Amino acid sequence: MLRSFLPRSLVFIALALSGNAFAQAQITLKVHHFLPPGSTTHAKMLVPWCERIEKDSAGRLKCQLYPSMQLGGTAPQLFDQARDGIADVVWTLPGYPAGRFPRMEVFELPFMIGDAEAASKAAWEFYEKHARDEFREVKPLAVHVHDAGYLHTREKQVRTLADFRGLKLRAPTRQTNRLLAALGATPVSMPVTGLADAMSKGVIDGAVIPWEVVPAVKVQEIARFHTETDPNMPAMYTAVFLLAMNRRTYDGLPPDLRAVIDRHSGLGLSGQAGRLWDEQKAPARKLALDRGNTVYVVPAAELAQWQAAAQPVLADWVRDMGKRGIDGDGLLADARALIVRNSRAAPPAAAAPRK
Repeated sequence: MLRSFLPRSLVFIALALSGNAFAQAQITLKVHHFLPPGSTTHAKMLVPWCERIEKDSAGRLKCQLYPSMQLGGTAPQLFDQARDGIADVVWTLPGYPAGRFPRMEVFELPFMIGDAEAASKAAWEFYEKHARDEFREVKPLAVHVHDAGYLHTREKQVRTLADFRGLKLRAPTRQTNRLLAALGATPVSMPVTGLADAMSKGVIDGAVIPWEVVPAVKVQEIARFHTETDPNMPAMYTAVFLLAMNRRTYDGLPPDLRAVIDRHSGLGLSGQAGRLWDEQKAPARKLALDRGNTVYVVPAAELAQWQAAAQPVLADWVRDMGKRGIDGDGLLADARALIVRNSRAAPPAAAAPRK
């Protein structure tokens, strides 16, 4: 009996030890995105996120970051790379594949947002309420937007609605393309990775991007003119970003490591990402001014004409959603309400300490 018992017990011990070793094994996540390593998103969002999950997991979770599409493919393919397991985590624009995620496009409609932090919190809440099914093939970790998007042009300053006519302008998403067309420009859809080359060669006359992206792709060295909008008015446009994890990678983690990922994702991470974009406007803008570039701020009265010209873009989106059997008016109203609620929820600025 003893002779037959020992081998079996040793097997059980070996299995227990191997299971414990598996639970304690270090797991390295491949994190892929399209911006260069010097970009704010890489250095101040993704790197710190990786450091936080490594610390919280006592070193069992680590990241290998792959900026600038180093794992191959193109920026519009990043979502599918997360879905298919080419990367474990990706940061991308769900709007790059036009019309694939129509509900989340509501945040990309013209003149929707104020600051990016409030709108990013609203975007995450909207995702949880209305768009979970759109992203069911991956595990979303954050849904956020960038701060106000502006115009950056080579040879012509855009000051009025009439100035859009004849300009070929790069846009990131379907709704931004429609906005530029409504304003009178010729939109050219392309990922930001191709922007600088296209502008320097004269393929496009300019682009709409937020200030944060300007130094990442060196637009301040190509564009001479920058057009902002009245800061007291809603931003001309924004784009939605998604930080997403491969579903099988997430589900395959031990429960305690899934809990680590959960603690460092969701509403908090989305709001942090939006705040980061808000904070990067001033230093990026300064780079353009230091080169002698011209920055013009469109006043509210002129901007009202732009808003009026953009109204058909919203109507077309609502109509398109209706064709899909989706209540576009309801989604638009809820997105606006969430933005307002999160804007009001922002805590007041702390008083300066007494000296």
